[in-house]
Amino acid sequence: MDDIQIAKETLEIEAFALKAAADMIDANFSKTVEMILSTKGKLIIAGVGKSGLVGAKMAATFASTGTPSFFLHPTEALHGDLGMMGKEDTVLAISYSGESEELAKILPHIKRLGVKLIGMTASKESTLGSFSDIVLPIKIHKEACPLGAAPTTSTTLTMALGDALAVALMHRRGFKQEDFASFHPGGSLGKRLFVKASDIMKKDDLPIIGEQTSLKDAIMVMNEGKIGTVLIINKENALTSLLSDGDLRRALGKDDFDLSLPALNYATKNPISLDDENLLATDVLKLIEAKKIQLLPITDKEKKIIGTIHIHDLINAGIKS
Repeated sequence: MDDIQIAKETLEIEAFALKAAADMIDANFSKTVEMILSTKGKLIIAGVGKSGLVGAKMAATFASTGTPSFFLHPTEALHGDLGMMGKEDTVLAISYSGESEELAKILPHIKRLGVKLIGMTASKESTLGSFSDIVLPIKIHKEACPLGAAPTTSTTLTMALGDALAVALMHRRGFKQEDFASFHPGGSLGKRLFVKASDIMKKDDLPIIGEQTSLKDAIMVMNEGKIGTVLIINKENALTSLLSDGDLRRALGKDDFDLSLPALNYATKNPISLDDENLLATDVLKLIEAKKIQLLPITDKEKKIIGTIHIHDLINAGIKS
């Protein structure tokens, strides 16, 4: 059997297990959702070995989708971390065989504390199954591993059941895009929904000159500003024009080019600007792209400059349209 055949067979075995599990979903799944929803404390995930690795992923998924959760290793629980568990918590314990020694040792203590227990295991008659208030069965025809030893199909099914629980809880809680973004402020969705122009714009040492400033002096300010542009203001400190390095290059080709003349003579009049610093950064990027500009001055309603946003500022901040 070649590599491609092995890959296809592995996926088919695991897909068969997922389909079979979907067909067996029953009232216990709904009871599990209700139990987690009614939990006033946290959902604690416990497991050993590969089940523990899957459990850690499940805890992270629950926590980021509105269900307070953390992973607890059974061995650590026996050596003090059981104190992290309270009566208002619920434990979701994972063991395919239901007989993992480390996990089995903490089950009596979980029940002693009066904590609700959900078991994910292949057998209701196992140690884990017998201690559990609700059992979510992990039943597979066979592992994808040719030796039937390495957890493969069983861990795939366990993770998928965890995802199913998380998604069901999201629906029941009315968990929205904005809620997800608030838990992921550093992610692309969080940036799209929360990062504003004011969070990104440059506010200090802006390259600003007056309308009577000579082109020679304007070039010096442009070099110091390091954004390839100078902003030109009138006597009322309102933005009136903008001189970019592109404007400067075009000026070099004019017959009346004179470094002693006011930079205003070669500048772009009434440049595009933004008078709403609370505009989302993604919308700022859309504006910059639509207008085909590099730099966007940010002003107040009286056109007084409060900052600038260069397209590179948006890119460096990971903002995408």
